[in-house]
Order: sequence, then C-alpha cells, then structure tokens
Amino acid sequence: MHTLSTLRRRHPLATSLVAGALAVATLASLQGCIALLGAGAVAGGLSLNDRRTGGTQIEDQSIELKSGGRLRDAIGDKGHVNVTSYDRIVLLSGEVPSEADKAAAEKAVRDIEGVNNVVNELEVGANSTISTRSSDTVITTRVKSALIDAKDVQASAIKVITERGNVYLMGRVTEREATRAAEIARAQPSVLKVVRVFEILTEEQLSNLR
Repeated sequence: MHTLSTLRRRHPLATSLVAGALAVATLASLQGCIALLGAGAVAGGLSLNDRRTGGTQIEDQSIELKSGGRLRDAIGDKGHVNVTSYDRIVLLSGEVPSEADKAAAEKAVRDIEGVNNVVNELEVGANSTISTRSSDTVITTRVKSALIDAKDVQASAIKVITERGNVYLMGRVTEREATRAAEIARAQPSVLKVVRVFEILTEEQLSNLR
C-alpha cells in the first residue's frame, strides 16, 4: 500500500551552509539546466541494510539515470527537476516554469519501463536559489541525523529529500515507523512541511523481510 500525506510546520529558513551542497547548487545554477539529483544514482552502490532487494535497488538507480534524458527531451533545459526512485515509486520535486511543463515531466518519467507510480511534487515557478538549496541540504542532514539518533526507527530504510523547506520521506515502513519518522522530521528546525511518500508494510511483512 502506498501512502502520501502531509504535516505542516512553519519555521525560519536555516542560515548555515554546507560547502559541498553549495558547490553542487552553484554548478547547477551556472549550467542553467535540469538538475537531476537521484540519490541512488549518485551513490552507485547497493545497501545491505536496505529493505529493497538488490535487483530493485539497481532498477531504481536505472530509473533515475534514464530520467535525465527523458526530461531533457520533454522540457529541454527549463526548470530544476529532481528525480528520486524508491521501490519503483518516483518522486518528482523542484520547479518548472508552467503547468504544461509539470505535466510533460511527469509523463516522461511515467513512461520509463519499471516505474510503478509517479508522485509529482513539482512547483510551478522560478527555480529555487542557491541559498535555498544549501538550506535544504542542511535540513536533510539534520533529519537523517535525528532518525539515526531516534533508535526506534530504522534510518537506513528511509530516504530523505528536501525542497524549499519541504521534507519528503520515502521507504518501505510500517505505519508505526511512518508516523514516528514524520514526527522526527517535523521537529527539526526550518522544516515547513513533511510529506510521506511511503510504501506501508504490515508488521508481518516487515518480519518476513528480516
């Protein structure tokens, strides 16, 4: 079962910067093209602690890589689009200039072989700034660290993506884990909204994965 839900909280944006994130954001800005930031594609390896099979992890990486070419064909160099695939559920986040571009981006990714569903969270408007993207990376780091420190959730089973202060959580988790992870993310400074893009497992299904 797939669930998409939202929790809101208002905070001022974080002011601290992460040097690596600033470099990536600056490069994307200078190139003036679609920024494809699929976490699995960047990592390039398989995680033994992941609740996906090795084959599914590879397929997710392939989906993220293929998305770059498909998006360029669909909307050219317009917008700033991030693609994250988890268990063949694809999250589109970032910004595009128009509703037509948003729809075209979704169709381009949905047509990729292996994609089961697309959650289109693209914002119609101007591209986010370098400072906003750097702040987003700080938020992502804080959320990941908080999940690790929490001890009552398996942090390695949850992928964290942040756009404009909005935190997206992906993974294969139980409802208990989903609720707890959302609470943890919501409690972090500068988080404006938490969106759950989880595949919900029963406790029995989770036990069978171990």
